[in-house]
This record gives sequence, structure tokens and C-alpha cells, in this order.
Amino acid sequence: MTDIYRALADETRRALLDELLGREKQTLFELCSKLAMNHGITPSRQAVAQHLDILEAAGLVHSERSGRYRFHTIDTSPLAGILDRWPPRKAES
Repeated sequence: MTDIYRALADETRRALLDELLGREKQTLFELCSKLAMNHGITPSRQAVAQHLDILEAAGLVHSERSGRYRFHTIDTSPLAGILDRWPPRKAES
């Protein structure tokens, strides 16, 4: 669970997850381009690769290699643990 919180703590990693929600199976190059265009974030390709490694270690992203390319896909199922830990409470009126 700690890995998930650490992964979500960074703005760039949250932006990567947003982009992967929009379209699955994206390459590193596609994600770098979308970070720059849609979020104004311009880290190096190596930095984005490290962010993706952290997201993958937390179970939030999966990658598969096909030829020369590695395609990244989001997995939101680990986020269910957060909701299970803190069930919703109704505000008192």
C-alpha cells in the first residue's frame, strides 16, 4: 500500500496515469509527448522511464514488449485497496 501512496504523490506520475486512462498501450515516446503538450511537463525520457518503473512497482502500470517497443497500460485495481481501507462516511447534517 505504501508503494501506491508514494507513486501517487508525484505530479508527473499522476499525469502519466491520466494519459494512460485516456488511451492504453502507449510507448515512452508517446507519453513524453503528451506530458509536454497536455500538462506542460517536460522531463527527460530517462526521467519518465523511471516514473513508469515506480508506477509499475506499485502495480498501477503494466508494460509489455513488442518488437522494439514497450507498451504501457494502466491498472486501477490496486486503488481499490484505498477505498477498502477508508470506507465512505456520510457527513452529519
